[in-house]
Amino acid sequence: MKKKILLTGITGFIGRNVARVLLNNGHELICPIRPDTSQHRWQDFQDKITTISLDLSDIKQLRDFLSANCFDAIVHIAALRGGRKYSRDQYFQVNVNSTEQLIINAMANQSQFLFCSSVGVFGAIPSTLPANNRTPKIADNYYHFTKIRAEQLIQNYVLKGLKAVIIRPSITYGAHDFGFPFTLTKLIEKKLLFLPNTPVKIHLTNIDLLEQAFEKALDIPLESGSEFIVADAKPVDIHDLANYISSQIHGKPYSRNRVLSPVYFRMGEKLADALHSDLWKARFELISRSWFYDVSESMNILNLKKIDTIPAFKTVTDWYKKL
Repeated sequence: MKKKILLTGITGFIGRNVARVLLNNGHELICPIRPDTSQHRWQDFQDKITTISLDLSDIKQLRDFLSANCFDAIVHIAALRGGRKYSRDQYFQVNVNSTEQLIINAMANQSQFLFCSSVGVFGAIPSTLPANNRTPKIADNYYHFTKIRAEQLIQNYVLKGLKAVIIRPSITYGAHDFGFPFTLTKLIEKKLLFLPNTPVKIHLTNIDLLEQAFEKALDIPLESGSEFIVADAKPVDIHDLANYISSQIHGKPYSRNRVLSPVYFRMGEKLADALHSDLWKARFELISRSWFYDVSESMNILNLKKIDTIPAFKTVTDWYKKL
């Protein structure tokens, strides 16, 4: 059934891919876009969606817009991501306060509410492995803190009747994204990536898998307050992934000379901490410590197609070679 959907975050990597799926399914999309956003970031959709010039950090403007509109569903993907140079007030306004305004609108109109959270609510490196929905939350940086607070808000409103589902992707990969997977590929292409001389398991999310999760969460009846960790079928060892990327780009495995003791990565983490750089601390952690998740519940309930990071990561290397 065609639905009128408010979709936030369409100019981001996850948002634009979810938008394509929703449009292919015949839904009507209304998309807030920050006023200073370059048009090329959403030009593929300009004749297919209704755009609203709106900054989610402007809570009054957002409240005024929502008071005059209602939707069958709200899919909230927009967020200020971690490691960026925003003030704590900006993070809180966009990631927490705007979320509450959207929740209030969904409550008033009995709309479905789908929230894109992050496995970062368990910390960059979870305290238990594989992490699951009962793993303790760790606010190890301010971005993760805001995601935890937003989830708490949602669950509080669920008790009052909100119809909500929380989707927690891991680091997502696919063509046209310049995040961690792109940086990993670039460093391997330039032979600048150093890896620990110990096994490290990491757990990524293919963008096609995440699209499926949002599509299924909209279409099938789910218990309100459900939380789904979305990631590939199983984790991969970062050395195996580095060898795969190098083989795709250079035709041979990655250099065995690019390994260091984990001690050096711990030193890097401490230095990043001292410099208050969440971004660099995360970079040291993500390539030197294991982080992976139990996705069995999401796979079973949402009936997601299983995707293996190797060879699915080829979408990234193929796109990278074309740049």
